[in-house]
Amino acid sequence: MSGVQHIEVVADMADQRLDRWLKRLFPQVSQGRIEKMCRKGDIRVDKGRAKASTRLQEGQIVRVPPMPEAGTRAHKSAGQVVSEADADMIRACVIYRDNDIIVLNKPAGLPVQGGSGHTRHVDGLAEALKFGNEDKPKLAHRLDKDTSGVLVLARNTRAAAGLAKAFYSRTTRKIYWAAVAGCPNPPMGTIHLGLVKSAGHGPNGAGEKMRCVHPANIKDVPGAKRATTDYAVIEAVGKRMAWVALAPITGRTHQLRAHMAEIGHPIIGDGKYGTNSQVNEGEGWGAQLGGSVSRKMHLHARSLRIPHPVTKRDMYFTADLPAHMQATWKFFGFSTGEAPADPFEDME
Repeated sequence: MSGVQHIEVVADMADQRLDRWLKRLFPQVSQGRIEKMCRKGDIRVDKGRAKASTRLQEGQIVRVPPMPEAGTRAHKSAGQVVSEADADMIRACVIYRDNDIIVLNKPAGLPVQGGSGHTRHVDGLAEALKFGNEDKPKLAHRLDKDTSGVLVLARNTRAAAGLAKAFYSRTTRKIYWAAVAGCPNPPMGTIHLGLVKSAGHGPNGAGEKMRCVHPANIKDVPGAKRATTDYAVIEAVGKRMAWVALAPITGRTHQLRAHMAEIGHPIIGDGKYGTNSQVNEGEGWGAQLGGSVSRKMHLHARSLRIPHPVTKRDMYFTADLPAHMQATWKFFGFSTGEAPADPFEDME
């Protein structure tokens, strides 16, 4: 049995039910046991009682009582039926596989989990990624629906626990590639802007987004969290647009998208934070370039460095750009082979 733990909800694991969050961290614990611990008050969120259905928010602290060690099998739910076409599609996304993990190059437009009317998502399609195992692999982290790139899944309970620990303790290194409006100046820097969730104007707050907060005001804004992003311009097209590398130092919801928009250089195709305007004449703003450049969002999880959850060996994965970003790179003459793997290595 483990001891009592106090675990912070990080962005990659936020906005989901408490019971599902716990199942990702402790897949060996049954649903019935989780519900019983909630009823007894053994599991608490920000020191208060919580139901299994409580939806967690980034930054909350969950008190977790002693849990049994990994080894007992989690309850197996009925598998989702996956069409042959979808099975072929998701298997073609695999860029690495061993006995413990599977790494995908997630397509842009494919949600990681269900919700908001999404019935076709990576979590459901994972039924086609068993490769001889009895249970489907489990999500270890998330990407936005319209963000493509490296996504890791765990093939067993030991790997799930190891990956959760790595993402929680931030012993990982993520590099994203993006096309942004205008060209940031200076060409390399760090963005220190807090983030707070703001409700949208649709039914029941639909369309909510993250709002940036000046660092000096974070303590005075309820719910605001510190957020830090490194950026580096890899190549630019005058002042019209730039290919940038982004490294999230913290892991807040929509952090990269909100930060780049706030400094006047929204990610191309990001209508939520950069508006859908075609107006982008060289100084930034306007999330579309017009012409033959795709209107899809140009944000890609290019690489991930992470310790293997079982062997502890340093692992490094890269994912090719999606088709719409490849077309944009070709249009502007960008060469991916000449880009540094990590342009931030020499930053102090």
